[in-house]
Amino acid sequence: MNLMQKVYLDNAATTPLRPEVVEVITSVLKGDYGNPSSSHAYGRSAKNHIEQARKNIAKYMGVTASEIIFTSGGTEADNLVLNSAVRDLGVQRIITSRIEHHAVLHTVQEIESKTSITVEYVRILTDGTIDYAHLEQLLMDMSAKTLVSLMHINNEIGTILDINKVGALCKDYEALFHSDMVQSVGHYEVNLNDSKVDFMAVSAHKFHGPKGIGFAYLKKNTGLKPLIYGGEQERGYRGGTESVHNIAGMDEALRLAYEHLAIEKAYIADLKQYFINQLIQKIPEVKFNANCLDVTHNTYTLINVCLPVSADKAGIVLFQLDIKGIACSKGSACQSGSGKGSHVLAEILTDEDMKKPSIRFSFSKFNTKEEIDYVINELKALI
Repeated sequence: MNLMQKVYLDNAATTPLRPEVVEVITSVLKGDYGNPSSSHAYGRSAKNHIEQARKNIAKYMGVTASEIIFTSGGTEADNLVLNSAVRDLGVQRIITSRIEHHAVLHTVQEIESKTSITVEYVRILTDGTIDYAHLEQLLMDMSAKTLVSLMHINNEIGTILDINKVGALCKDYEALFHSDMVQSVGHYEVNLNDSKVDFMAVSAHKFHGPKGIGFAYLKKNTGLKPLIYGGEQERGYRGGTESVHNIAGMDEALRLAYEHLAIEKAYIADLKQYFINQLIQKIPEVKFNANCLDVTHNTYTLINVCLPVSADKAGIVLFQLDIKGIACSKGSACQSGSGKGSHVLAEILTDEDMKKPSIRFSFSKFNTKEEIDYVINELKALI
């Protein structure tokens, strides 16, 4: 492989747009520029894109169109649900975990600092999964109205929540259930009725759609109220003119994701397994964080590994890989540059392993085994 060729293995941070999505976005930008709130033909044409996308997305999620609210992405959707649940639904206690995305953790901490709610954290096991027995123990206290907020797939270590089990527990103990499903929608079949989820957050750019657009699922008749005022858009849940081209692009990206899901899932899962096999063969001292080797309880889209690198070299591994044209990350892109270590890995790794570089490699349909061979060779050269 040409050393100048770039290898993108940071798909958990964001994914490249599918060409078909670019075509849809461009077409809408050129031909359907009317304000969707306008009553004339230009506005109606734009509005049609929005409502058709809403119907299509709702069908994939197994819900009604009125329960899908378009947002700027997962972070806004998480904020909408968490803030409104406390402000408008009488939630007095939130149960979450310390390995959630900061869109949830920081929001919960901010709410806690300004209100009288109680926040409790479910225990995390050494393999990165939650302690379901502890969750049920926490839910047994029904003295306060409770919201459980647990992500479906962890964006750093790939652990998969048993969302049906958590949904059933929440129903049994009369708790609301919110899940950040940013890393799972478009990569797994989702049926929200089966899972008993009340609220969900999604971002289009995680499944080859555009950035700056996503959606919240708000179960009907829950009583949530908006965070953003100023118009009656999105059934009054979110004021502001809709991003029509991005909504249409997200609709197309999700359609293609589910149309090709079986083939692409098998292809990407094979890439991950090939990456694992090559790591074990070429760098036998490598450690696999959380349950990355467990194909049942860890996503096929990413792997998180602790490299056998001395402490003095640990800080420059990503820089050295970047020089070689390899894009990967040490954790969530949203906290990149903060200078802080991963709050997720801090919950499951030993102090000794926290001193070593742990890197997340995440895959898509656009990656190849040739690229993985190149990455493995460059990693080996760093050890």
